[in-house]
Amino acid sequence: MTQQLESGHTSTADTAGSVVDESANGPFSYQDLARLDEALTMSSKETGLRFTLYIGDLGSDTRATAEGLHARSGGDTANAVLVAMSPGQRVLEIVTGSAAARRLPDRACALAVLAMTSRLGSGDLVGAVVNGLRQMSDAAGHPSRRTH
Repeated sequence: MTQQLESGHTSTADTAGSVVDESANGPFSYQDLARLDEALTMSSKETGLRFTLYIGDLGSDTRATAEGLHARSGGDTANAVLVAMSPGQRVLEIVTGSAAARRLPDRACALAVLAMTSRLGSGDLVGAVVNGLRQMSDAAGHPSRRTH
């Protein structure tokens, strides 16, 4: 990875899709943060789902931690999608709320993870997130164009 996350460093996205870099000397440039913010905002606008991002340590039970982060993300978690990444642990978790899962099934999430991991392998954390969000947005589609 070209930019290493510092121990204990986290970057999270708030409920409006904004990225919050919680350290003064975080691994992200302003351009990186702007790209992440734009990708989260566009994904949320295009799909009507609320996408959030967590980058940091996920503890020993990564799935449980990611599910807990999703549950505490605020707002309507049924229509929310959390992308949780722990580069130091080499772990990527996607958690979907109950309504979001109907539009973004496990197969679509698995394909997004595959796309992200290939970018992560080349050290492009921001590009991985942006591409993963784009892929999930395409899979979920626009709410008015979905048939039930």
